[in-house]
Amino acid sequence: MPTDQHFDVLIIGAGLSGIGAAWRLQRQRPRDTYAILEARGAIGGTWDLFRYPSVRSDSDMYTLSYPFRPWREPESLASGDKIRKYIEDTADEAGITRHIRFGARVVRADWSTGDARWTVHTADGTVLTCGFLYGCAGYYSYDEGYQPDFPGLGDYAGQLVHPQFWPPDLDYRGKRVVVIGSGATAVTLVPAMAADAAHVTMVQRSPTYVTPLPNRDVIADLARRLLPPKAANRVARAKNILLTQGFYQLAKRRPKLVRRALRSVAIHFLNNPGYVDEHFKPHYDPWDQRLCVIPSGDLYQSITSGRASVVTDHIETFLPGGIRLKSGTVVDADVVVSATGLSLLPVGGIALSVDGDPVEVGGTAAYRGLMLGGVPNFAYCIGYVNASWTLRADLSHRYLLKLLDHMERHGYASATPTAPPGTGRPLLDLSSGYVQRALDKFPRQGNRDPWLVRQNYLRDVLTTPRADVTRDMSFTRRPAPVRRSEKVVS
Repeated sequence: MPTDQHFDVLIIGAGLSGIGAAWRLQRQRPRDTYAILEARGAIGGTWDLFRYPSVRSDSDMYTLSYPFRPWREPESLASGDKIRKYIEDTADEAGITRHIRFGARVVRADWSTGDARWTVHTADGTVLTCGFLYGCAGYYSYDEGYQPDFPGLGDYAGQLVHPQFWPPDLDYRGKRVVVIGSGATAVTLVPAMAADAAHVTMVQRSPTYVTPLPNRDVIADLARRLLPPKAANRVARAKNILLTQGFYQLAKRRPKLVRRALRSVAIHFLNNPGYVDEHFKPHYDPWDQRLCVIPSGDLYQSITSGRASVVTDHIETFLPGGIRLKSGTVVDADVVVSATGLSLLPVGGIALSVDGDPVEVGGTAAYRGLMLGGVPNFAYCIGYVNASWTLRADLSHRYLLKLLDHMERHGYASATPTAPPGTGRPLLDLSSGYVQRALDKFPRQGNRDPWLVRQNYLRDVLTTPRADVTRDMSFTRRPAPVRRSEKVVS
């Protein structure tokens, strides 16, 4: 078994969140020892895992990038490989890469109150300890995506692919492709594959709201010409924060108005109101589920060109040569891409225990959206559902460091959120299927601050840095060092 080691902080995950956390930690607390435990063999997390055609961000890069390292590429909606390189370069330039232990999949973490430390176990048998454990592994399983058990799937003679595990040698040129789904992955894949496939059909059970956005940000381009890089990035970042948060608030307060606006945009691109109402007019209100971004309306352009089409129906069964829908329509397919969503997994699927008692994450309350009630010296990073992930992640990093500073000043060994009685709505407040399937696995919100998790960056950026780290928090002091009694000489 490898030699045990102790660190002040262990960070789980070397993706966008983990690298950002390490940057903040070593800048604000350079005396702390830390390591990043990464289950896979590379930096990047989501942006290293997903390799399907044209994988990209559906958040603008001026808010998805780190506030301390401006985004310098021309695209506002960047490709996955550029995002991955951005994360790698950030880690390399800051000297973070040498702190990463690749192939270190954390399977269990046990807290000891007597020792005031976590004992962390990895899949290869390595055991490490730390004073504080920070989970930055996101909230979905890297090992499996969500795959419905479609009738007749075993009879299908073509190639079935899940976007999370894209075969690098998949050749779909000149072939008939079906993409099942209507979320962000599906609306990215359809135009990307339509360029080379004979035809791409997107089969969806129900419509999803999509919104075209330009791939280049004209305000950001202008700011870059007139201002230094950091100042230009701040301008573009502020503009996009105000626009996205304003649109979200408008959608929640005036949903009918936003529904009409999105429908009008779709009709402008497709020039067919009937087609829009059948395939792009959801039954839910905007932002009850996350909106899907289509750069420069590429999905609509693929449809109007005739290279792609949308069918709204339920799958009855797979056939050897395609799919039969409940309406009786048969869609021929040489390749089927099952873009059916993620399998959510809280805190990276790590089994947590406190003094030997297992922690049921789904039975806990979320403290400020980053700690668990009753669990000492543990935090997890989770982003916004209505804005860029990094906006909330960076606030969480900064709050955690403020808590660590407070503990150090007062000689505290541990900090444990003391949960109030009763919980309210789910932590992830979306009606999307992938969220609803996993609600019982995640902590719930309470009924008051600091147990409420608001999806409002403008509010959080003002209140989180000033938040009282002692509110609803129980602390224990470090034990005084034991002095050896002097030997008495007779």
